[in-house]
Amino acid sequence: MTMPRSKRGKRQKTSFKPLWRAVTYVGHYKNMTLLAYAAIFVSVAAQLMVPQMVQMILDAVTNGMIAQQLANIPSQFLPMALEKLGWTMAQYDQFSNNAETAIFWSAGLIVAFAVARAGFSFAQTFLSQVMSQNVAFDFRNELYAKIQRLSFSYHDRNQTGQLMVRATDDVEKVRRFIGQGMVMALQAVIMLTGTLIILFLTNAKLTLIILPIMPIALFMFMVFGKITQPMFVEVQRRLSRLNAILQENMAGIKVVKAFARNPEEKAKFERSADDYMAQQLKVVRIFSFLFPIVFLVVNLGQAAVLYFGGKQIIYGDLTLGQWQKFSLYLVYVFFPLGQLGFIISQMSQAAASAKRIFDILDARNEVVEKPHAIELSTIEGCVTFDDVTFRYYPEGEPVLSHVSF
Repeated sequence: MTMPRSKRGKRQKTSFKPLWRAVTYVGHYKNMTLLAYAAIFVSVAAQLMVPQMVQMILDAVTNGMIAQQLANIPSQFLPMALEKLGWTMAQYDQFSNNAETAIFWSAGLIVAFAVARAGFSFAQTFLSQVMSQNVAFDFRNELYAKIQRLSFSYHDRNQTGQLMVRATDDVEKVRRFIGQGMVMALQAVIMLTGTLIILFLTNAKLTLIILPIMPIALFMFMVFGKITQPMFVEVQRRLSRLNAILQENMAGIKVVKAFARNPEEKAKFERSADDYMAQQLKVVRIFSFLFPIVFLVVNLGQAAVLYFGGKQIIYGDLTLGQWQKFSLYLVYVFFPLGQLGFIISQMSQAAASAKRIFDILDARNEVVEKPHAIELSTIEGCVTFDDVTFRYYPEGEPVLSHVSF
């Protein structure tokens, strides 16, 4: 079935409502979902603690080295040197004698947090994938049951290959977003929020330098999401058409060969495959433009932080350990922003697929029971056709007209 040219050229309106409706299926597995998302919180919390331990190690090393240098100066000048550094005598003794202990405990905590993160990351991934597979299972069963109940007229208007794509490829795209995209989005939000709070507490001035980058990046992702979602709808439509041609030819291969239609059918398949590839390349061009722009913005932010952070180190407002901690947390800010590109891509594909799934689930059956219809029990006897007229759909030609027997 080919779509009329007027409909094919009309741009479809962007809507993510079908996707949010699909997400509500997660509610069927509340306990599993809550455990998966709780594991995300613990995993991210463990990851956020690592830069703090790195700062403690670097500060212990630098302070220990300074304390060793101070041990070589005459004792009468030691109080003046400590006053210049802002150290007390107790701190000087601690840095001199306990530097190795601080390094040991900090390194041990890094290992402990890494193990905790690995364990909870595994739990989060496993639970979210099991949950998404269950949601996909529900979708496939509902689609199959709905297709079985639909009227003959619906199957006349829709090709088998298109229905197969919606029950397989479209369901898989929604499942992938629920099991991976949603998890990544929540992880990015938690990491971004936690990191910004820690950065403000560490160095508010440097944090204010990177804040203008975030609205720019988010605006870009929103614009690209609005552009690409209709494009993914068209990708799925062309994939359905390609599968419909393939299914029809495989099912009717004997007829094709009997009438020597191989060249014509091959040309039709190639045209459909070319259309599908052209639409995919159009999407690829959009995303090949998006990611370099995003990374350009991110690199400009990193350059600004390097410049202003270096000045603070020179003037003694920032220690080397604090700078290293800030740099690591900076990665935790830019990494979620980079992930947003992948999340937007998955969300756009899933939104297009969810709409196609609910187009089937919401399709109205043209042959329905009357209100308060009496359920037919076991009957005996014969069936009489008395002046029967029947058509598959209202605007079609009657296949039976005034038949009696």
